[in-house]
Amino acid sequence: QVQLVESGGGLVQAGGSLRLSCAAPADTYRRSTMAWFRQAPGKEREFVGAIAWGVTPPYYADSVKGRFSISRDSPKNTVLLQMSSLQPEDTGVYYCAAGLASSLAIDSRARYSYWGQGTQVTVSS
Repeated sequence: QVQLVESGGGLVQAGGSLRLSCAAPADTYRRSTMAWFRQAPGKEREFVGAIAWGVTPPYYADSVKGRFSISRDSPKNTVLLQMSSLQPEDTGVYYCAAGLASSLAIDSRARYSYWGQGTQVTVSS
């Protein structure tokens, strides 16, 4: 079973920054589009951003564009989510996901077969 392990969540004041990490097994990391989703209390899980292999740049939800950045740390088989200018509405559990090549949209939950356990991010006002 593929295991994705997130870390880096915590409590931060509005305007602050956090960096989340997602470690994946090497073969999964090398074959997959890696994504981040989040889920606020009482809300649906929503797409945050994703990074595929190749020349395509990372893709972001409009709500985080310009504030969040996704990158790969390939020697560590890790995907990073750098979050800046955090706001209370960014609060939620953040999940890492991995998916192989698919015709499904990059922001579709159905595209991703493997999920991490989630890490809590809380932004205070």
